Amino acid sequence: MTQHRRPAGLKLAVLALPTIAALTLVGCGASSDATGGQTQEFSLTFATSNTVESPYEALAKQYMETFPDIKITLNPQPNDSYDQVVRTQLQAGNASDVLVTSPGSASGRSILPLVDAGFLEPLGESAAALVPEGSEELFGPNGEVYGLAPEITVVGLVANDTAITATNTAFPEDFAGLLAQCGPLSEEGKSLFAVAGSASPNTGLLGMQLAATRVYAQDPAWNEKRSAGEVTFADTEGWQRALEAVVLMKDAGCFQGGAEGAGFDGVTKALVSGSSLAAFIPGPSNKQLKSTAEDQDFEVRVLPSEGGPSEDFIYASANYAYSINAASRNKEAATAFLEWLAEPEQTKAFAEIDGALPVTGLEGYDFENSAYKNVAELILENRYAPLPNSEWANASVYDELGSGVQGLLTGQQTPEQVLKAMDAAWDQ
Repeated sequence: MTQHRRPAGLKLAVLALPTIAALTLVGCGASSDATGGQTQEFSLTFATSNTVESPYEALAKQYMETFPDIKITLNPQPNDSYDQVVRTQLQAGNASDVLVTSPGSASGRSILPLVDAGFLEPLGESAAALVPEGSEELFGPNGEVYGLAPEITVVGLVANDTAITATNTAFPEDFAGLLAQCGPLSEEGKSLFAVAGSASPNTGLLGMQLAATRVYAQDPAWNEKRSAGEVTFADTEGWQRALEAVVLMKDAGCFQGGAEGAGFDGVTKALVSGSSLAAFIPGPSNKQLKSTAEDQDFEVRVLPSEGGPSEDFIYASANYAYSINAASRNKEAATAFLEWLAEPEQTKAFAEIDGALPVTGLEGYDFENSAYKNVAELILENRYAPLPNSEWANASVYDELGSGVQGLLTGQQTPEQVLKAMDAAWDQ
């Protein structure tokens, strides 16, 4: 397990233009001289989970329009089976030339285990320039970079601010106020939060968000200490309070009725209808929700801390990346594509399509007129960290958190049992 540090801030440098050699590879303005009159081809695999426009597909199509001598074969895969499909294809030697991966080691698509298995190709300076500060070791060992980050994903809450306004109350500023607001909303047939209780990725995110201020804001090196065996989940008071908070929220009526059996579709319906005011989902979901309900205003917010706004803390990181298959026979064409993606115009376009923050240029970003205005101060003051599970020993730790929080919602598990199971998964 590699060691990590808290990010010092998102990298704000403006990228240099691609080299002449890179421009030649992509056709130098679609000139036939670059390809010898022949079409260059490569393939791209990415995950898809809905009918909303995919930035991976949109940018690939734009690239082909810009450079007609290039053909990209698109291989979208369902998100729920993406990790298994990609891993199987890599092992079989028939994976796409370019793959969408995740920094860290938390899942089957994660960069570090794929690098350990010899499946990914190291990238150059353009990719390295886009790695958020403090996340370098999530993108590859020994100072090498194996993924190009296309955007910054903020993971807090996505709230229906139109529905919040209709309640004639302000969104709570601290955890005590949060609990106090849940009862009256429940009596009105509403809930402060919608949670997909039957989907462990969502219940896991609930648990991690409660740990943001209770664990990682207090001890940015906690993951490093866990890796070194200096601490455990079960003996960390902040983790205990985080999972106890799940029970407090359940007992206070903070979740929608039947939350323990709800799926992601239930979360979407609750937010769009305004029957729930917020949900534990990634920031880019604001764009998808807006496309469903154009008359509603969806904004990204932070889960209120116990100490109020001065102690708020959020997760923000590059959760996905473009990587090149080490076994690709089209590495030159794939590399040229990634060089093009690294240009500021493309990183801005990717973020706009996906509803995320751009990976460059945040010093000039118009937070006030965006869905991120409520978390602008946290981002600009560096009060954030990458999703902690990206640094955990294996994917099973997060699985135990997700299933454990499900058990807390149904009353079948206790916080102590969940934390011990997470420790066992880490040490396996």
